[in-house]
Amino acid sequence: MGHDTRELTLAILVELLIQVLAEELAEFGLHVMAAPFRKPAEPWLASIGYLIFGCALGGLSLTVDRNHITADGLPRIANLVLTPIAWVRLWRWRARRGDRVLRIDRFFYGYMFALGFASVR
Repeated sequence: MGHDTRELTLAILVELLIQVLAEELAEFGLHVMAAPFRKPAEPWLASIGYLIFGCALGGLSLTVDRNHITADGLPRIANLVLTPIAWVRLWRWRARRGDRVLRIDRFFYGYMFALGFASVR
């Protein structure tokens, strides 16, 4: 494994860690806020909401570190594709473990959140 490959892998892993931490905080907030609401939102409205929420948290994360960890070009595109897929695998693992899941834990909604977050980052 070359030096560039290790740097790319490390950069993607750090981006994934940042996004997972943001998602965990978001999920905690959603669990707290979800109890009073019984009727779920329309799927199209929820997907737009998760995209906007991901963009907002991605923008907020830039206040901590304005530099993008992954390099421009192919590494950044790989991050946009691979990180949300890794997130979905994490959520599936948590669901199999018996953890309570929200709408964001389903592939499409989680992907919309992750895509928004990663796009802004």
